[in-house]
Amino acid sequence: MSRPVVLFLFGPTAVGKTETLEALTGRRVEVISADSMQIYRGMDIGTAKPDRSLRERLPHHLIDIRDPDEQYDVGAFVHEANRAIEAIHGRAKVSVVAGGTGYYFKHLLYGLPGAPSSDPKIRERVQAEIDEMGLETMHRKLASIDPDAADRIHRHDGYRIGRALEIYEQTGRGPSEYAAGGPARADVAVTSCALHRDREELRSRIAARVEAMFDHGLRDEVERLVGLGYGPGDPGLRAIGYREFFDPAGRLRPIAENERIAAEIIGSTRRYAKRQRTFFRRLPKVMEIPAREVSRVVELVDRLCDTVRSA
Repeated sequence: MSRPVVLFLFGPTAVGKTETLEALTGRRVEVISADSMQIYRGMDIGTAKPDRSLRERLPHHLIDIRDPDEQYDVGAFVHEANRAIEAIHGRAKVSVVAGGTGYYFKHLLYGLPGAPSSDPKIRERVQAEIDEMGLETMHRKLASIDPDAADRIHRHDGYRIGRALEIYEQTGRGPSEYAAGGPARADVAVTSCALHRDREELRSRIAARVEAMFDHGLRDEVERLVGLGYGPGDPGLRAIGYREFFDPAGRLRPIAENERIAAEIIGSTRRYAKRQRTFFRRLPKVMEIPAREVSRVVELVDRLCDTVRSA
């Protein structure tokens, strides 16, 4: 058979990716989620996870595959996404890789970075410095070494801060210098499509979505996760929309602070969306489509499906 046919469908948070996927139901496509937080079970509202009705009508992969205390990295994503692409190709369908985690798309297209393997002794030394100085201080240290990496890594993400500093200690180079920069892979036929909206419209949609999350029980979801033993130190609960519920000591903030928490989530999400837009603009050969023009994406998918049928 010909190469697997893959559509990258990306865009910033709240741009309308899920609404676009709704329009693809009934077509010969399956979705591979490229969202670093929708992988976690029980984190449905705060990650804007597609509901079960859509996932029953349109098969989705790489959703609900880890517990919130399990680490998941770009290497695992690339490995599992490639397996899904091959399986979907075997069913004579198009893979739609959809989400907002930019470096997932980048490394799926260009391959994984060639950073060195972990050195236990250096790791131990870096961790001791983190324990002594604190995460925020070490995050500032990372920012002075590798601003791009610091921008991608949250200041409370101890695992990734430590790994980034470990790479620097080993090599004298920040992790961003190991970003894949070779040619795009040739074993899949990739078409890239970016959804976009006016900046102010996107800001309004983000605010409305966060308000809707609270209306649909976001606090209850966080409290349930805490009741199951998860906390702000777990990879899942370091996500935007969850970490804001905890105070600096790791305690759950009271209901009286819900309005302030919502405002913090909106601010964090808007800043993240800005970084997403910047990242996606750097990817080559991207077809930009206004998110309102869903029919254009449907037409594109129909053409890709035709290529699969004719293969």
